[in-house]
Amino acid sequence: MSDPAAASSADLVSAVREALSVEGPLAHADDGFMPREPQNRLAQAVAEAIERREALVAEAGTGVGKTYAYLLPVLLSGRRTLVSTATKSLQDQLFFRDLPRLRDILKLPVTVALLKGRASYLCRHRLMLAREGATLPDRYAVRALSRIETWAQATSSGDIGELEGLDERSEVIPLVTSTRDNCLGSECGEYHACHVMKARREAMAADVVVVNHHLFFADLALRDSGVAELLPTVDIAVFDEAHQMVEAGVQFLGQTLGTGQVHDFAQDLLAAGQQQARGQAPWIDIAAVCEQAAKALRLAVAGPHREPKGVLRLRWDEVAGGGRQALLDQGLSGLAEALRVAAAALELVAASSPDFVRLQSRAQALQAQVARFGLETPPERVRWVDLTPHQARLIESPLDIRSMMGEQRAQGHRAWVFTSATLGDDEALSWFSEAAGLDDARKLRVGSPFAYAEHARVYVPPRFPQPNEAAHPVMVGRASAHCAHALGGRTFVLTTTLRAMRTVAEALQKELESLGSSLEVLVQGSAAKRSLLQRFQEGRCVLVGSASFWEGIDVPGEALQCVVIDKLPFPPPNDPLVEARVRQLKSQGRDAFNDYFVAEAAIALKQGAGRLIRTETDRGLLVLCDVRLLQARYGGRLLSALPPMTMLSSGEEALAWLRELAAAHPEG
Repeated sequence: MSDPAAASSADLVSAVREALSVEGPLAHADDGFMPREPQNRLAQAVAEAIERREALVAEAGTGVGKTYAYLLPVLLSGRRTLVSTATKSLQDQLFFRDLPRLRDILKLPVTVALLKGRASYLCRHRLMLAREGATLPDRYAVRALSRIETWAQATSSGDIGELEGLDERSEVIPLVTSTRDNCLGSECGEYHACHVMKARREAMAADVVVVNHHLFFADLALRDSGVAELLPTVDIAVFDEAHQMVEAGVQFLGQTLGTGQVHDFAQDLLAAGQQQARGQAPWIDIAAVCEQAAKALRLAVAGPHREPKGVLRLRWDEVAGGGRQALLDQGLSGLAEALRVAAAALELVAASSPDFVRLQSRAQALQAQVARFGLETPPERVRWVDLTPHQARLIESPLDIRSMMGEQRAQGHRAWVFTSATLGDDEALSWFSEAAGLDDARKLRVGSPFAYAEHARVYVPPRFPQPNEAAHPVMVGRASAHCAHALGGRTFVLTTTLRAMRTVAEALQKELESLGSSLEVLVQGSAAKRSLLQRFQEGRCVLVGSASFWEGIDVPGEALQCVVIDKLPFPPPNDPLVEARVRQLKSQGRDAFNDYFVAEAAIALKQGAGRLIRTETDRGLLVLCDVRLLQARYGGRLLSALPPMTMLSSGEEALAWLRELAAAHPEG
């Protein structure tokens, strides 16, 4: 950034205060802008953290305007900055909308870059291979590849996200993008035109670089996408939606051996061998043996769970305990031998093509992972298996990101800012700060400026089945139907499990029919998430969803005025990672239920409830169908974690409030 245009460290706080005043540039650019005390507090705290090169953990309620509150001091500081957020869509929002707008308002010559992971960029070399030899499963894949080829001629960024209508789950995308395993690096004929390398060069030259949490942690673990070389050059690191950091870090700082990885390796080996070294090795047989070894390992770890629905998480003692250890050892040794044979064959032809050099490195890396999972689990780490109908992933992970964050903070004297609407239910923001190793950081809680007491109501039905009773999800469905019927749709029903979601949706549909209602029931999984949300906002719908609808969904205004939550979102006690964290807390003499389960539930509950009120004029009803909020000793703690909504005491009051909202609706 240009120093003359930027504020010096000494007057950064005052520059931020002035920019957010009634006479400041934001007010001049937007007639509707009004200074907000919560936004001012947060922006000034960020400015102070930048000045002092300290760490700040800040929880900012809905409506504070936290994005501008951290971007404003960042831009005015004139310092090189890394901004990380939770998803690629939020990255795009920052890069294409928020940063350019604020940069123009402030009239600062700031350069901004967007950096995503390899899987987000077209690989020209892989596109050529797909065009020449890929076996496509159906005509839809053929059409998708044709669209990509046409787009590839015109794109400047190579960002696959530019292709509207291309399903992110398309089987074609892995064929035309690279991975760390199959990238040829500087040996590639397309290296100088590579979209990944272009994005990295732009990131290294920019003043502000926007990444995502997954990329940040994956790169620190693998040093594969440019973040590891970028981080030492920045003065400020900002993490938006920081509540998702710990799980992202745990996922990518761990070690994984996936049978899907072996399948991809075998397919790439077969394609390269047949195209570039036909007859020099029995490539078909070698690939088939690797495939069979991967399948055998999956069967060994699956045991009786050979056909799981969705993702089934198995504890390591289920996989490697008792009589199962011999099966696991056999599966690992069989895969190790298949990979050894593949590596030996590739070594013989390595000099003829960089593809073979890379494939040999992949075979050796997979061998190393096989060896790792044949050893004892290291202390302070946990192992488990994620099993799907098509593959098994053996995972070894740390319990938190304390160690990694401590190392990163020690390596450079920079400012660190972590912000989200939900970081804890106490003043110390312990839920996030402890797991992220930020106990010594400055903590700030800035409440929402919205008039929750006036605009929002919360109701806990007092005569409801206990959450573990079979009748509970049916009653949730029935109660949701009466709420939606009174309101005329515009209702979200959020469940804690997919199983409950299906039962709730069926009961909801039946009850609506008995009420003579024509409302449409939309259920997660029946269509793409974007399509469901679009249909919901068109009106007279009820949407029933589970985990992916609890956060990151923004439906402002009268389109959504009732949120029903089936029960308290406690972590599953039999999850291996949860079990390991509980053991760790108990070993420290702490109360695992209060310090972990209740704290986790408070965060998730705040996220789900946060779907209701999105603007200062929104009005709505939150229904929590869990009597433990009224009966259990921790119920008050969880209710107090929510925004200060007015509590209702009866179903009649709740329905009356919904009818009042319906009467004010244009279609009501």
